[in-house]
Amino acid sequence: MDALEVFQKRVNAILADFVSSPGGEDKVEAQRVSRTSLSGQNAGFAEADGLFAQYNRVHQSLVTLSRSLSDQIEYLSLGVHAAAVGFDNVDDDTRRRFHEIEARMDAEREKTQVEGKPEQPRSDGKTGSAYDDLGDS
Repeated sequence: MDALEVFQKRVNAILADFVSSPGGEDKVEAQRVSRTSLSGQNAGFAEADGLFAQYNRVHQSLVTLSRSLSDQIEYLSLGVHAAAVGFDNVDDDTRRRFHEIEARMDAEREKTQVEGKPEQPRSDGKTGSAYDDLGDS
């Protein structure tokens, strides 16, 4: 029991550090670049458009990763707490939060499995991985 309590304190400290760090969901979400910062507002510049699209794709992936890490750490912390006090002694709010996080993680996992790896735009105008053409030569 003591080991679980020590572990829970460590997980809680990690979660608090993570949320307040530059990798925290709110801070990652706030790091946005506008399309006009790469070239003029209505200027046609395919490379800038491609860079902007890739930046947004990577940014969204980082936001999703940050959210997922926070959820997983909190989920583990709640599980350790429940194990420490006994599952029958966990209050309804903690149970509800545990199940909310579990449902969100399950939905994200299913979404990833169904979608697979999405095709990405390439600089040559095609979609897919740059490695897709390696067998063509």
